[in-house]
Amino acid sequence: MTSRFLKAFQPVIQFIPEIKAPERRVSFNEKLLWTAVALIIYLVMSEIPLYGLGRGEDILFYRVIFASSKGTLMELGIGPIVTAGLILQLLAASGFISVDFSDPEDRSLFSGVSKVFSVIMTVVQASAYLIGGFFGTLSANQAVIIFIQLIIAGLIVLLLDEMIQKGWGIGSGISLFILAGVAQRIMLDCFSTMPSLSEPVKYRGIISAMIQSLITGGSLSSLFMRPGDDPSILGLLLTVGIFLFCIYAQGVRVEIPIAHSRFRGFRGRYPISLLYVSNLPVIFASALFGNIYVISQILWNNYHNNLSLSPWISLFGDFEYTQSGSLQPRGGMAYYVVAPRGFMDVLGNPVRYAVYAVLLIFFCIVFSWVWLEVGGLDPKTVARQLVDSGMQVPGFRRSEKPIESILKRYIPIVTLLGGLIVGLLAALADFFGAFGTGTGILLSVGIIYQYYQQIMSERIEEIYPGIRKFLGG
Repeated sequence: MTSRFLKAFQPVIQFIPEIKAPERRVSFNEKLLWTAVALIIYLVMSEIPLYGLGRGEDILFYRVIFASSKGTLMELGIGPIVTAGLILQLLAASGFISVDFSDPEDRSLFSGVSKVFSVIMTVVQASAYLIGGFFGTLSANQAVIIFIQLIIAGLIVLLLDEMIQKGWGIGSGISLFILAGVAQRIMLDCFSTMPSLSEPVKYRGIISAMIQSLITGGSLSSLFMRPGDDPSILGLLLTVGIFLFCIYAQGVRVEIPIAHSRFRGFRGRYPISLLYVSNLPVIFASALFGNIYVISQILWNNYHNNLSLSPWISLFGDFEYTQSGSLQPRGGMAYYVVAPRGFMDVLGNPVRYAVYAVLLIFFCIVFSWVWLEVGGLDPKTVARQLVDSGMQVPGFRRSEKPIESILKRYIPIVTLLGGLIVGLLAALADFFGAFGTGTGILLSVGIIYQYYQQIMSERIEEIYPGIRKFLGG
């Protein structure tokens, strides 16, 4: 039964802009075209500065996860969409709302509520950035102009994501924008010819700096580990290593033999991958860390002088101003949710970043289990889907219970193990300064693999149209 909480949003949903699903079969080439259009719009918005903006407070460690760009129309990025999804999943996991995802009406209602929450979070986050002083001191007119720009940009991002997900494109807008942001950051870390932050006479991009050193007769040893945010050879090697490991992990799986009850000759396998819940746990963990940082900074910026509230606010985050006038955490939860910017950072404060790693791994495991329950990936739901599609495990009667008991041997263990591995890899990559951040690398490999599967599926369905009907498409 659909939750009353979801039904309460029905009158509001009709006022939210909507992209209609295609009423015809969209060709593969047309999907590529619309996906490219969405990507171009995102990249253009990432370069257009917010009109009337003085300065911005950069929060580097979750720019990647939110696909945002400092001081531009993409200042909020996909943050509101990810945060709205996180809230709804926590509500579903807690039992506050109930949704039957096998019911088209429930799916449509849940999707509508997600859009409403995304719009609400766009308004909340835009207001939070202005109130929290992320753009410096602004006049009332400047604040209103920037607020309107952020709201309009947020709606455009929401519609682009919906356009792709409803079948006009391939994959999802969220995945596409994250992948574009990570790829851009990796390319800059490799080939940027901007001056190094620690050594202005050298290039910042590690490959550019290596070529420069070889030409000038310099030593490469100084590039193996560089201070601050400068990319290093160690970071490059780790980036390549994690990419290769993630590609390998995608192929590690348990395969359960299945057969179709109506087609005697059909034999197949149901794969349970080591990364069963994909990269979603690290997305939600990073989104949680980012929101903790933003909220704590807003509270501190506005109430740290209040004697009665100051001790409580310090628990969320205690900040101080740097010489450049920006805020940096020095205590509270915000202090422990910021990723290190390289191995030198870790050596300088090992306790802080050990706590960060433990928290990241813990929440990756927690969100793995949460997504297993609310994302329709649990043994009971999967068993029902297999039976409804006419499948059964050879040697067992065609019933949900036997299949569910077999799936229970593997899915819970693989889910927790996958969450542990994803969290550990993300923390390790952050510790050694991997390009695009550890979270970004994990996300990009998972997204590339998903795109590969979807593109192959689209091509097969286009070549053999009959297979779509057989698969229930």
